[in-house]
Amino acid sequence: MKISAIKTFMQRDANRPRLLVRVDTDEGISGWGEAYNHGPDRALVPVLEYLALQIAGHDPRRVEFLYQMLLQSSRFPPGAIGLAAIAAVEQALWDISAKALGVPVYQLLGGAMRDRVRVYCGMYTAPDPRDGIARMLELQARYGFNAFKLSPYRRDLHAGRWGQLCEEAGNYFGMLRRLGPPEFEFAFDAHAKIFEPYQAIQLGNALAPYDPLFFEEPIRPEHIPAWARLRGQLQAPLATGECLYNRFEFLSLLAAGGADIVQPDVCVVGGLIEMRRIATLAEAHFVSVAPHNPMGPLATAVNVHLAAAMPNFKILEYRLPEDVPWAVDPYLPRDGYLELRPDRPGWGLEIDMAALERDDYVHWERKLPVKPDGATGYT
Repeated sequence: MKISAIKTFMQRDANRPRLLVRVDTDEGISGWGEAYNHGPDRALVPVLEYLALQIAGHDPRRVEFLYQMLLQSSRFPPGAIGLAAIAAVEQALWDISAKALGVPVYQLLGGAMRDRVRVYCGMYTAPDPRDGIARMLELQARYGFNAFKLSPYRRDLHAGRWGQLCEEAGNYFGMLRRLGPPEFEFAFDAHAKIFEPYQAIQLGNALAPYDPLFFEEPIRPEHIPAWARLRGQLQAPLATGECLYNRFEFLSLLAAGGADIVQPDVCVVGGLIEMRRIATLAEAHFVSVAPHNPMGPLATAVNVHLAAAMPNFKILEYRLPEDVPWAVDPYLPRDGYLELRPDRPGWGLEIDMAALERDDYVHWERKLPVKPDGATGYT
């Protein structure tokens, strides 16, 4: 079996862009992967065209060999765009390998050590407590969700006194606890918007009395000692990792004691091989893995297989697919879990080629906050 082509498809999931990648072979077996939409998303297409030249004619089942070859073909280590492209190709190679054997991908990862994968629903905003709980109860009734992720910010974090913002966040969480069922779990994502670590500690500890599932990424990832300080003074579980690229960065974080939960993204770190190495390092530090996954149905399918075979897996981030005609029978939760599909080879997700005939790309960019003095907010 030989790789014959790589094709890219610019698509969307509701208002978020998605870049799908298909690797074709001369035996008619194709594999699928999803690249992280870092932005500029269209920059990924020429990178993938370049990668196609590197691996054309190779056996796609030599996943480790091809992954290392792609990493080493650049003069310098690939960054966000390069790793996102490599991740999509590497995922597709696993898909081909499993389809060639007629098995799910998790069988190639050591087999399933769990029967289903727990998920939390990413809501990402801070809705009115009563409206928010009403929506959560609807989601619980339909899909069984009992864990949700929200924003801790009830207003512009640059407007007003910081201590007041923290107090409002704590009161908001307390209201959610009073209104919601006692079994509900709430995580809070600060989106790396805080510059001073002491302010992150203040905000996390304002949420701590109400038992958050975790407090996610309050500061930027670059300075590891700041994460060690954070974890040492926080009274809530600290989670981070979506902006880290490889096992070496995660090793530095873990060795410093900078996280209770790590959140690598399989579409960011280069694929399943690196993701599993990161998980093993975390396991050696008694740290669990809650994969970052604000992505589409294909990336979710990839994460299901990773989670099925990962000993220290905790919970998976999940977005309900909205207006995604290209995903046939996507993984949907039941009782708050995604069920494995042992009878379906590869990722267990079919892609509707007819729906990919046109470029359905939608532009997205991160909103940049502005401080009262006109300076850009630290994000």
